[in-house]
Amino acid sequence: MIRTMLLCAASAWSLATVAGAETPVERGEYLVRGPMGCGNCHTPQGPGGPDMAKELAGGQLLIDDPMMKAYSANITPAGAVGQWSDAELARAIREGLRPDGSLIGPPMPFSLYKDLSDTDLAAIVAFLRTLPPIENDAPKSVYNIPLPPAYGPPVTHVADIPRGPTAEYGRYMAGPIAHCLECHTTFGPQGPMYDGHLGQGGFTFPGPWGVSVAPNITNGPDGLADYSDTEIAAMITQGVRPDGSAMLPPMPYPYLAKMTPDDLAALIAYLRTIPALPDVN
Repeated sequence: MIRTMLLCAASAWSLATVAGAETPVERGEYLVRGPMGCGNCHTPQGPGGPDMAKELAGGQLLIDDPMMKAYSANITPAGAVGQWSDAELARAIREGLRPDGSLIGPPMPFSLYKDLSDTDLAAIVAFLRTLPPIENDAPKSVYNIPLPPAYGPPVTHVADIPRGPTAEYGRYMAGPIAHCLECHTTFGPQGPMYDGHLGQGGFTFPGPWGVSVAPNITNGPDGLADYSDTEIAAMITQGVRPDGSAMLPPMPYPYLAKMTPDDLAALIAYLRTIPALPDVN
C-alpha cells in the first residue's frame, strides 16, 4: 500500500513531529515548502532551477500573453507583506485583497484558497514571518483585462478538515492546499470550469520546457482509472510515468515529494472519486 511504500520517504517535518506537538510554524513550513509549492511561483528561477538564495522573494515571470504580464510577489518580510498585519496578510492569501482594497490578480488560485482552514492559514502566515528578509525588485504585474472588485464575499471562518488518509481530506489537499484542481480542470473564459469539467485537463502551459498540457485526472479510462495507486504516487511526487518517461513542468514535483504518506494517500483516495470525463478534444 502507498502508506507503507512511502514511509521511508517521510519528510523532515514528519520526523520532527514525532518528538513533540506540531507548532503552527512547523505546520506552515510543511505547507509552504511542501504540497502548496509556493516556491514554484514565488522563488525566482536561475539557470539551474530555483534560486534558493532568493527563496520566496518573487520576481518570476508567470504569464506573458495579451491578457496579462504577471510576476510573482516577494513574500519575504522585505516585500510589501512585511508591512502588513497578520490579518491583512491572511486576507490577501485567502481572498486576494491587499490592505488598500486593491485586488491581487491571477494566477494566484483564490477560488481554491478561500477554502483554506483558519488553522492552516494562520500557520502559513506564522511561517512566512520567520523567513529572512530578501530584497528583490519584483516588477509589478500588468493586466489588460478587467479584474473583478472581489473574488467573492468575505471569508469569515473555515473549519479544519480532520487529517488522515481519507478522500475527504484528500479533497482538501487537491483543492486549497496543492490546488491540483485549478490546473487540471478545463479552462473557460472565466477560468477553471469546476462545474462539468472538474479534473478534465486540457490547459496548456508554455515555458522553457516547450508546451505541457494538464492531463485528465478524473477516475475514467482517459484519466487515472488504469493506473495503480503506486503509479499515481510516482507521477505526483517524482514526475515519472509508468513507462519511465519524464513528465514536464510546471507541476511542482519536488514540493509534492515532501507530502507525508498519509497526505499523499488521502490525495490519491480523492482522485479516485472524481467522476470520469473524456479528454478535452
